[in-house]
Amino acid sequence: MSDVATEQSRQSEQSGRPQPSERSAQAGSGDTGFGRLAMVTIDCADPVALASFYGELLGWETRHTDENFAILDNPEGGSPLGFGRVTGYRPEPWTEPDGSKHFHLDFYVDDLDEATAKALALGATEPTYQHGRTLRVLIDPAGHPFGLAPLE
Repeated sequence: MSDVATEQSRQSEQSGRPQPSERSAQAGSGDTGFGRLAMVTIDCADPVALASFYGELLGWETRHTDENFAILDNPEGGSPLGFGRVTGYRPEPWTEPDGSKHFHLDFYVDDLDEATAKALALGATEPTYQHGRTLRVLIDPAGHPFGLAPLE
């Protein structure tokens, strides 16, 4: 076994998650995927401020910040979360009747009411429209919707 394969196997055993080469083998011969998610990047007007918001919400450490880009590292070893400045950025009109959203993030939480209060204290807002399910939709400081759902 190569040094890389040995290290991937060791990491897999420690994390309990299959490493990329193991996932490919587990997926079978019908798997046509050839890429791996490197990072999710969220457009915004102020990457440092939005990274700070999500860093506090998730408890993730900041890897990099400058005036145009910020990156949070995923402590579980998954893909990082990036934030990029877009000149003239406007929030998605999700809460408007004809609005749509380009993406949204959902997070599991232990206590929905407590997590909602913490997110609001960090600068999130709560729209009046909710889906009526167990998922609570909030809006981050840049105007992106995100969901909190109890981990049950």
